[in-house]
Amino acid sequence: MRERMIVKRGKLNLWERLYLPAVLGGFKVTLRHFFKKKVTLQYPEEKWTVPPGYRGAPYLVKDQEGNTKCVACQLCEFVCPPKAIKITPPGSDAVPADRPNAEKMPREFEIDMLRCIFCGFCQEVCPEEAIFLLKDYSLTGQTRREMIYNKEKLLALGGIHAGQQKWKHKLEEAKSQDVFPVKS
Repeated sequence: MRERMIVKRGKLNLWERLYLPAVLGGFKVTLRHFFKKKVTLQYPEEKWTVPPGYRGAPYLVKDQEGNTKCVACQLCEFVCPPKAIKITPPGSDAVPADRPNAEKMPREFEIDMLRCIFCGFCQEVCPEEAIFLLKDYSLTGQTRREMIYNKEKLLALGGIHAGQQKWKHKLEEAKSQDVFPVKS
């Protein structure tokens, strides 16, 4: 059986029973804030300035030539803590690549923006630099279905990113070789 602990409390005097000190303290805080400069933004007209290092919404990007950079390796899907990313890799009916020398392309790529916690793990793990976190904080939609972004919408919002072009260099290397370089 548990023992009960009894805490003795002192009696309140008349001043404390009136709660007047608490009310006066509340008015004091209110008056102090009343004369300070207001920090409210009129949102649609005034935009919030995004601080450096802000991790926004993840989007797919294209390279300088307009080709999709994602190769459906599914690393971003595996590393995503809330499981917001869903990639359907090409199956028996392989999706044709939109760039030469790409082994595979995702058939479907979806990010559920309602589940995404903007952690940036998907960007860090992507070997092709196909996912970038853009400084987008205003994600809106009328239904839950609108907040699930498919591959086309992610590519349209992500735009073109100037960065490395692994596949272009690999294609040039392959064209420069006459035979397969592996010796037996």
